[in-house]
Amino acid sequence: MTRRAASADTRETDDGSGAVRRLAPHARRFLARRSGVLVRLALWSLAETGQAFLVGHGVARAVDQGFLAGDTRQGLLWLTVALVAVLLGAPVIRGVFAELAGLTEPLRDGLVRHAVDRSLGPAAAGGPGGTDRAAVSRLTNQVEIARDSFAGLVLTLRSFVFTAAGALLGLLSLHPSLLVVVLPPLSLGLGLFLVTLRPMAAAQRRALAADEALGDHAARSRAALRDLTACGTGPAAARRGAELIEDAAAAARVLAGWAAVRTAALGVAGHLPVLALLLAVPWLRGRGVTAGALLGAFTYLVQSLLPALHTLMTALGAAGSRLLVVLDRIIGPERPEPRPERTRAAEAERAGGLGGVRAPAATRTEPALAAAPRPAPGAGGGAVTARATDAIPGPGDDAPDLGGRPADRARTAAVELRSVTLSYGVRAEPVLDSLDLCVAPGEHLTVVGPSGIGKSTLTRLVAGTLAPSGGEVRVDGREVTGRPPAELAALRVLVPQEAYVFSGTLSDNLTYLRPGASRADLDAAVDALGLWPLVERLGGLDAPVRPAELSHGERQLVALTRAWVSPAPLLLLDEATCHLDPAAEARAEEALARRPGTLLVVAHRLSSAVRADRVLVLDGTDAVCGTHDEVLDRSPLYRDLTGHWQGGPARRR
Repeated sequence: MTRRAASADTRETDDGSGAVRRLAPHARRFLARRSGVLVRLALWSLAETGQAFLVGHGVARAVDQGFLAGDTRQGLLWLTVALVAVLLGAPVIRGVFAELAGLTEPLRDGLVRHAVDRSLGPAAAGGPGGTDRAAVSRLTNQVEIARDSFAGLVLTLRSFVFTAAGALLGLLSLHPSLLVVVLPPLSLGLGLFLVTLRPMAAAQRRALAADEALGDHAARSRAALRDLTACGTGPAAARRGAELIEDAAAAARVLAGWAAVRTAALGVAGHLPVLALLLAVPWLRGRGVTAGALLGAFTYLVQSLLPALHTLMTALGAAGSRLLVVLDRIIGPERPEPRPERTRAAEAERAGGLGGVRAPAATRTEPALAAAPRPAPGAGGGAVTARATDAIPGPGDDAPDLGGRPADRARTAAVELRSVTLSYGVRAEPVLDSLDLCVAPGEHLTVVGPSGIGKSTLTRLVAGTLAPSGGEVRVDGREVTGRPPAELAALRVLVPQEAYVFSGTLSDNLTYLRPGASRADLDAAVDALGLWPLVERLGGLDAPVRPAELSHGERQLVALTRAWVSPAPLLLLDEATCHLDPAAEARAEEALARRPGTLLVVAHRLSSAVRADRVLVLDGTDAVCGTHDEVLDRSPLYRDLTGHWQGGPARRR
């Protein structure tokens, strides 16, 4: 989120009255459905009014009618009345808390349901960028903030209203002049406090927004860590993170400033009434106020009115503003999502602040291949070209549904990239620039290049987990960008470097992508991938698997066997054999290449490139594609990589 966007967002949300208007209908409906709870809560609170009245009144009568009148027994009797009133506060508080649960727990449940619906709705739709990164904060932190703040607000508002009513009635019963002295400073402090509520809410809102922006940046940066490293934009991402930290600290400082003003208001309301009462003692005595009435007034102030006011101001200043802000963020209007074709670039720009940062040279199609003819399917596949030919359906051609097969299989590429461009930032040079690639059905293609050049990015584009900035990516004739996860799973299987194995039986792991696989299919897969030693060590296919007890290589073999069992026609291996020894890697790749379908491998060793039908070399300036011998002749980088893999310079053939 840029500073300009943050400023606009602040202008839109700083007006607390707008949030009140948005939340008022929800609040009325929520409270109307719980009128019985409110009535019972009010009845318990009336007892608190009587308690506050009796405490001060008992002290005043004990002094005037008892001790000063020489009747010690009468004085002790009135003090006993005050003591009983204090002790009766315990069952009153118990009853209040019992009824409070009838308000707070339904609120929490409703907020959780709303947060889950808001998060899962876009995710279930399956569009790109559909997940909501702020959902975790809403479900864990913000819902609990709302629940606790609402409970504290109800308790303090109820306590202040009914306690203040009892204390003010007590002052009036002792002598009306007491109200003349106490009410002005009390009203002044309360008014000063109310003036700070709106800016306090705005500061709280900015602090929450800054916290969410910082969390969102951290999540995006973590997800794009490899791409940030490849593009050399890690320092820019770190600088953006430092800016967000500074923004969060600045918001916290502003919030602390308004908290100081609130403390000053609390001092005015909490201490001036007592001071005014002390200064007005001669005037009050002249108007007939007794010593007992003065002591009772001090009791009302110190024991009832001022503590209730202190709690109210603390709750409204902190819990009230937090509740308003959090409720507005949970059930308020959603912000519009970026359009699909811009989602990825916007995410990377926000994660790394890539505007104005020079990325490594883009990967572009080699001009010499622009006019190269496309071989027929099965004869070595197509070629990297500057434009698509008539052998491939165009963007406007109809593609069959997942339930059917293409009408003309020979005219459908297994993988096709049409002028694909990918940039991490509006002004950053693209990592892939107008790349055209056609992979024929049944072909085995290996992608090589230096670390961080974009090989994994290419597999993510083909897998549909990363949207291109421009152009289109098709698998089996269908555009993958924006497809629901279930449809993507039917088209391809992506096996990453860090293989995923879950707790369960070995059979559960192998049939995860094809639950209906027969035991014969599993036996064939285990035999093809050389998994029998692990099966026997664990105790059979139905034996439990504990992922922590498997080596990295064993986990990769399990994931590769799972991919072999999968019905998807396209397998994408992103350095998925890096933890296997060369013999195990060769056996796995050869088995997966014999499997019906297409295989695309990000190479970890030279042998992977030699085994492939074709090799695609990404070198940061050009993309060269052809057989091993062809690419060895045309790509200096590939000759260097071959020499590095073989431990010496490669010869030109």
